[in-house]
Amino acid sequence: MTISAAAVAQQPATQEQPPGRLEVSAQHTLEVAPNMATLSARLWERTPARAVDSAREASPEALSEARTRLESRMGELIRTLEDKGLPRDAIQAGSLSVQPNYVQGPVNAEGQPEQRVRTQLTRPITLTLDDLETLPGLLDALTVAGVDSLDGVSYDLKDRSAASDKALGLAIDRAKAKATLMAERLNITLGRVLQVQETQVPSFQPQMMMRAGDASTKEMASEYRPGQIEIDAEVAVHWAIADD
Repeated sequence: MTISAAAVAQQPATQEQPPGRLEVSAQHTLEVAPNMATLSARLWERTPARAVDSAREASPEALSEARTRLESRMGELIRTLEDKGLPRDAIQAGSLSVQPNYVQGPVNAEGQPEQRVRTQLTRPITLTLDDLETLPGLLDALTVAGVDSLDGVSYDLKDRSAASDKALGLAIDRAKAKATLMAERLNITLGRVLQVQETQVPSFQPQMMMRAGDASTKEMASEYRPGQIEIDAEVAVHWAIADD
C-alpha cells in the first residue's frame, strides 16, 4: 500500500508594520547659585637641607622638631577657626605626609649650584562652609595663621539631587515642547511614547569668580563672587505617530 502526502503551502503571516515615530532630543542648562563651599589649605614644616649625595638622612631630632612645630601650628589654627564660629565637624584636618623637598644650594667650584634635599612634613586642612558669608573672614584667618598653601575654594550645592531632578524635568519639558511644535507644523498626531532615554547624566560645572575691592581705598577688601553652578541635562524621547 502506497501512502502519499500532499504538501500544504503555508501562507506567510501578515507582519505588522512598525508605527511611524518622531524622535526628539532636548538639552537644558540650569543655573543655580551655590549654597556651600569647600576651602582647602596646607601647612608644612621642613628639616634643614643637606647634600643630595650625602648618605646622612634627616636626624630623628630634626624630624621630631619639625613635626612638633607642625602639630602646634595646626592645633592653633583649628582653635582659631572654632573661635570664628566654624563647627568642629566642618573642619577636617588631614593626616601627616612626609616627602623629600629638593632645593638649590650654593655654587660649587665648577660654578654649578649644588642640589640639596630636605624633608617636608605636610598636613592638609579642609573647611566645609554652609554659610558663604563667612568665607572672607575664614580666608583672613587662614592668612593670619600663615598657611603655607591656600589651594582654593570650590563651590557646590547642599542638595545636588534636587537640582539634578529639576534640570532633568526641564529637559523633558523641552523635549515635549519641541515634539508638539514639530507635530503641529507637520500636521501629524503624536501617539504614545515609545522610548525615553537620559542621554547625559546631569553634570555640574561649578564656576568661581573673585574680584578685588576698590584699589583707591587704603585697606584692600576682596569680594568673592561664586557665580553660578551650571547643571546640564539631556534626554531623547521617541513618540509614535498615530494613524488618523
